[in-house]
Amino acid sequence: MSNTIKVISPINNEVYVERPLASSHDIEQTLAKANAAQQAWAAKTVAERAQICSAAVDAFVANKEVIANELTWQMGRPIRYSQGEVGGYEERARYMIEAAAEALKPLQLDEKAGFTRYIKREALGVVFVIAPWNFPFMTAVNAVMPALMAGNAVVLKHSAQTPLCAERMVESFEKVGLPAGVFQYLHLSHEDTENIIASDKVQYVAFTGSVGGGEMVEKAAAGTFKSIGLELGGKDPAYIRADADIDQAVDTAIDGAFFNSGQSCCGIERIYVHEAIYDEFVEKAVALVKGYVLGHSDDEATTLGPVVKASAAEFIRGQIQEAVKQGATTHIDAKDFPMAKSGTPYLAPQVLTGVDHSMRIMQEESFGPVVGIQKVTDDEAAVALMNDSEFGLTASVFTKDIEAGIAIGERLETGTFFINRCDYLDPALAWTGVKNSGKGCSLSSLGYDYLTRPKSFHIKLP
Repeated sequence: MSNTIKVISPINNEVYVERPLASSHDIEQTLAKANAAQQAWAAKTVAERAQICSAAVDAFVANKEVIANELTWQMGRPIRYSQGEVGGYEERARYMIEAAAEALKPLQLDEKAGFTRYIKREALGVVFVIAPWNFPFMTAVNAVMPALMAGNAVVLKHSAQTPLCAERMVESFEKVGLPAGVFQYLHLSHEDTENIIASDKVQYVAFTGSVGGGEMVEKAAAGTFKSIGLELGGKDPAYIRADADIDQAVDTAIDGAFFNSGQSCCGIERIYVHEAIYDEFVEKAVALVKGYVLGHSDDEATTLGPVVKASAAEFIRGQIQEAVKQGATTHIDAKDFPMAKSGTPYLAPQVLTGVDHSMRIMQEESFGPVVGIQKVTDDEAAVALMNDSEFGLTASVFTKDIEAGIAIGERLETGTFFINRCDYLDPALAWTGVKNSGKGCSLSSLGYDYLTRPKSFHIKLP
């Protein structure tokens, strides 16, 4: 087994960066430092922690051009969009810093004669964050910032595709004087990752990734009684009602399906359209997708970059080909996208109609630039199809009738429900999933409940 990480850039299929994997000694030292530093960090006031964390955000944002360029070359996002992730990181980080003062306040109970009673929120200890490659900063910050603000120490492990992201995050804190050991990173093998999850030196694991990865986390943590947070896969639906603003629905839903080359856990992967506007919606959606520019991600003209690996592109092509054999119709000619070639990560976008739920393309996570559009007769049919999934991360309805939209949302099995938008995390709202999309919660004031433990004080007065 290799003791290094080699990042093969999807842009040119060449090694972009290489890093050594942590040794057993490195891992032991990192966990020891984290545990040694945590109590002193937790003893600081929330305001003191906020000052350091805010300064770290400033340092991170000041380096946005370098960070964006590295992100593009590591995972392939078009350079014109990469700085947007720095903005998303900043928005979430600053919100969670601001929310900490109220979220971490002791819970004061009603007066009881002769007693003082309250509940404090105490840090768990060391939090192990495992972050993915597709939105490496915005997913990691969901756990890292509230964990630190709550008084935990953090060890960050990023995907082998994006190791520089972990380094840049930790570097921004080191620049502003965060005490040594409070926030560290490790580049790890799968075996060592599992060993850390099982270690008694870690008290919480926050994982973002595939369903299979989530199963690995649960198995590794079994019997340790530690808490874990899992943000896993999605096959997120959108429903376009007959009364929707079609142009707005097309622009929003198609962007939600194809942004980041469709490599978003909460991206739109299946669209249901009322029969009254179905033909018009499909026509406009296809026209929009045909306007994408597939190319090298470091070219400012590129609006659709490669997927992360050639194997991912082949998986998506397989889903499409199988659907066509089952009766689906493709609307995009791959020849119109000359960069798209078999055996490479460059994949033409695709819109499919004539789809149904017997097809993998409507059931299995694609994680790429493809979307199926299915005609429905009414709200009842749409709700049934939207809920017919093993996943439940987000769901969207496009309508001018907000009350009707909310009524649909109440019936959907999802962690986040949108009306007239999609594919966006508001840091003030709880980020959570149901079914195979995961468990636990990050962001919002509720996110702090998962990164602290309650401690009750019951004092009888003399």
